[in-house]
Order: sequence, then C-alpha cells, then structure tokens
Amino acid sequence: MLLYRILLTIAAPVIALKLALRILRKQGTRADLRERLGLGGPPVPPRGQILWLHGASNGELTSARPLIEALLARNPDLRIVLTANSITGRNMARGWGLPRLHARLAPLDYRFCLNRFLKSHAPSAFLLLEGDLWPNRFEVARRRDLSILMISARISEGSFRTWRRLPGLSRRMMRSVTLLSAQDAASERRFVDLGLPKTALAGQVTLKSSVSLAAPTPDALAPFQEVFRRDETFLAASTHEGEEEQVLAAFTRARATRPDLKMILAPRHTARSAAVRQLLDASGYRFRTRSLGEMPAPETEIFLADTLGEMALWYSLAGQCFVGGSLVDKGGHTPFEPMQFGCAILQGPFLSNFAEPYAALAQAGGSIAVPDAEALGDAIAGLDSARIDQLTASASRALTTGEDSIEALLAAVERLLTRAAAERPVSQPAGISS
Repeated sequence: MLLYRILLTIAAPVIALKLALRILRKQGTRADLRERLGLGGPPVPPRGQILWLHGASNGELTSARPLIEALLARNPDLRIVLTANSITGRNMARGWGLPRLHARLAPLDYRFCLNRFLKSHAPSAFLLLEGDLWPNRFEVARRRDLSILMISARISEGSFRTWRRLPGLSRRMMRSVTLLSAQDAASERRFVDLGLPKTALAGQVTLKSSVSLAAPTPDALAPFQEVFRRDETFLAASTHEGEEEQVLAAFTRARATRPDLKMILAPRHTARSAAVRQLLDASGYRFRTRSLGEMPAPETEIFLADTLGEMALWYSLAGQCFVGGSLVDKGGHTPFEPMQFGCAILQGPFLSNFAEPYAALAQAGGSIAVPDAEALGDAIAGLDSARIDQLTASASRALTTGEDSIEALLAAVERLLTRAAAERPVSQPAGISS
C-alpha cells in the first residue's frame, strides 16, 4: 500500500497538468475539477440511508439503472450518490431525472479527495459496479466502516494477472468486500484467488442482461426507414480501431451476393469519427455522417452513426448485427442489446467480457461466430429472412434470464444497507443543514 501511495504522489504533477489542460481546452470546468477533488457536487439531504454507487463507464451505469430504480422504489428513505469517471456518464445519470439520485464525478484515488467526499456525503455503504478497482478507495471505505458491495463484478484474465503480481494490494482490497456478485464463474474464481473470502460470495448476476433500451419513436425511425430496409441492413455495433477495416472488407464480400445490402457503422468511441471517415473516403462507398447532421439518401451505402445515445435507433433499423470488440482483442460487447431488438448476432473470437452469454448463444445456435473478415462476409451473405428468424428466436431463449437472481440480489443489498445504517452512528453530511 505504501508503494502504491508513493507512486500516486509521484504521478500527482502529471495528473494535475492533465486536469488543467482539460479546463483550458474546454473539456471540463472548474466545478468538474472540484468534484474530482472530492468537493462540490449536488448536496445530499442528510435524512435517510445514503448509498455511494460507482460505475466507471456509461455502459455500466446504463446497465445498473434498473437496479437503481428498484432500490429507490423499494426504499423511500434511500438516497444514492452516484459517481462516474467521465463527464458524459455523470450527465447521463443526471438526465435520468430520478428522485433521490445525486450524480457527480468520482473523486480521484487520493486519500484527501476520498475523505473529503465521504465526509461531505456520509454514505453507509459503497456499491461498485463491475470492476473499477482503486486501492485507496477500498482502504478509505474500509476504515470508515462502509459495507463494500461489488455487483455484476467482472475481471478479465489480463487484469487478474496484473493484480496477482500485487498480492498485498489485491488481498487488502478483496478482504474489505462485504458482498460480491460476479458476472460469471471465471470472474468469481479470479476474485477468490485474489483474496476474496468465499463467505462474501452471492449469486452470479449480469446486470446488462436486465437492461432494456427504450425503443425509438415512430417519428425518429420514419426518415431512416425510407432508406434502410431492415432485412437488407447490416449494423456494425461498437467497433474498435483495427476492426472497421475488417468490417468494410466483410461488407464488400457480402455485397457480391447481396448487392442491395447497406451498412450502419457505429464506432464504440465517437472521438474516432474523423479516422473512420478517412477509411470510408478511401473505400469509395457513398456514405453520410450522423454527427455532421447528415441524413441518409437513397443512394447512401454506409451510414456512419458516430453519436452517443442512439444505439436503439440503429438496432431497430438492422436485421443483422456484428458485435464489435470481438475481431480485435477487446473482449467483445454485449449481446443483450441486439437480442432485445431482434437482430441476428454475429461475433468474432474475442469474447472474454461476456464469455458465458456467448457460450449460451453458441450452445443454443443463437449467433454466428466468425474468425475473421472473410468468414464474416460469407456469414452475412448467407443470411436470409428464415435464417435471421431462427437466430433471433434462439438468442432470445438463450439470453432470457429469470428474475429470481435479480430479486435475490436486491434483497441482499437491502439487508446490508439496513444493517450498515443501524450499525453506524447518526451523522450529517458536512456543510449541510437540515
């Protein structure tokens, strides 16, 4: 722990410079900086139970929204302080407009930032989504007697190997955990190997399996449906660097058999839009770009969907979907969203982020696994209405999860919150008067 803190101290000038540059480049504000330092943020009224819930990414927070809504609905005295690593994640959560949910940026992993944050908000428990592991965060929470819950927890083989090289740090974090519900059996084994007490284990739950994206309105769909016929539209969802070239090659190969096929290309990171546009320029295909305010025309062959928050629209327009992050070693992305919208699922070999759902799909014949761009092109070329219907029906059966595990998780979280609140002395967040 001492070595970690020394390294953090050495890194402090670099971190400070990066934060200052973000403000100078208008990528953040002074108020954002105050939140990262454990200050500021929306005030939390001092009454009732207070839960600190943290999610690193927009995807994790979105997947947790049903859990958050259920916790708030079942306990009218509960208030949730939600922290996110990014400004977009924080703003997204604020945009939900949920009562008794207070969203802000996560404090940096320095003890003075964490202590300021905890003194200000006085939570009785810390709920961490998936696996954003920061040693000081665990240590400070433990010293303040917070119950630490890890929900839908996941750790990749690579991250596991990294933490295993730091046995003192990893054991210290894991032994602080009160309850851990892993996404899959492999993650559960890895957390135990890192020092998690088996008594802290709860049933396995994948929160992303419970997410339902809101369907787009008919008015939002209508102008696109004039161009994109669902059975002749292919969606490449959440692609990464090195993957768009393969998807373009597969699209070209498939169009030799299906000349009317069109593609919606949705990169995972919108910041890569310019680089993807360069690829499309070089491809010779006629394309339009969503972020530039362009709409598809009848002659459009590819539509670059490089905006946030519109995936439901693209899923609704496409009858077949390649799930990105799987032809390059990024671990793959969720199959639950394309399943929800009845898209036939195709994926590459890199699936560590969702290993068990994809294994279930493979067993049920609910998706098509491809090793490379050539195979992806052949698979797309071979899809017709009957094959798409068979794939989507099988995927729905394979990925539909019972509500019992979510209900059991909710009950366990409620019990821990009640116990934590009862065991802690009555306190009031600093600087807030009743």
